[in-house]
Amino acid sequence: MQEFICVTGMILKQMPVGEYDRRICLLTKERGKISAFARGARKPGSKMAAGTNPFSFGTFKLYEGKNSYTVAEADIQNYFEELRTDYIGACYGMYFAEIADYYTRENNDEREMMKLLYQSLRALCAPSLPDRLIKCIYEIKAIAINGEFPGLPNDRNVTEVAAYTVEYIVASSVEKLYTFTVKEPILEELESLSELYRTHFMEKEFKSLEILKTLC
Repeated sequence: MQEFICVTGMILKQMPVGEYDRRICLLTKERGKISAFARGARKPGSKMAAGTNPFSFGTFKLYEGKNSYTVAEADIQNYFEELRTDYIGACYGMYFAEIADYYTRENNDEREMMKLLYQSLRALCAPSLPDRLIKCIYEIKAIAINGEFPGLPNDRNVTEVAAYTVEYIVASSVEKLYTFTVKEPILEELESLSELYRTHFMEKEFKSLEILKTLC
């Protein structure tokens, strides 16, 4: 008799397998980043169809095989529907998911990265917050969560406001990150700093970031 496990998590990406199946990459609270198969998820009318799309957050009932997990049920609490009708917002979301995929590992404690991704997608759905600011916050905080934040650069004249903002992002809990806005000159400075950190610490070309550069 197969034993099931229940995990809470978010789908980072999915890909077709065979004629009707999907393979999903799932960031979970309990087991870090894992891969699982969703049998028949691409069949017309499948109960698994919506629940195996990127950004879907909820509880997943899995059973473990010799080499992989298989999804038995998905109870989705948030689909982030707003991003499904906002192409640019969805591109930002896919970029954030790519960074989460880059940093996380199986059987690691990835709760902070999962919270960061979840709260960042919520922020993208809030019209009062600029997407560019959310991107800066996400990049800097992701680097900090993974223990790589080096501090402010010594070879740049960073304004007092920008320095305070970066220090706030690094020190604050994830829940308090998206509670402020900044004026355009400070946002431009933050963008320059976050790009500096990203290019130094994230040794990967992100496909969704290349798409964003053509749109924004």
